[in-house]
Amino acid sequence: MLSIFKSIPTHMDYKGQKLAEQIFQGIILVSAVIGFIYGLIVEQFGWTVYIVLGGFAISCLLTLPPWPMYRRHPLTWQPAVPESQGDVRDKPQENVKKPRKHK
Repeated sequence: MLSIFKSIPTHMDYKGQKLAEQIFQGIILVSAVIGFIYGLIVEQFGWTVYIVLGGFAISCLLTLPPWPMYRRHPLTWQPAVPESQGDVRDKPQENVKKPRKHK
């Protein structure tokens, strides 16, 4: 059962995050304008709130799950360095000044 959940991708690439943010802001903006105009016409502020909340729900449905359209530009990672080569940070550094302690 758990292997089914492990096969579901749960990431977005950077361009996908930017696209999701643009979609979210666009839907919120459009729903706010439509809600304001409709609420002004019918003279009911409640309708404005309902329309904005509906836009928020739609934008969450479209932008929160990692849909495939948000994973089109994956990053290519550098290959891992084998441990036998060691880490550059482990080597002693030469000519490094130690900070002076102030009195």
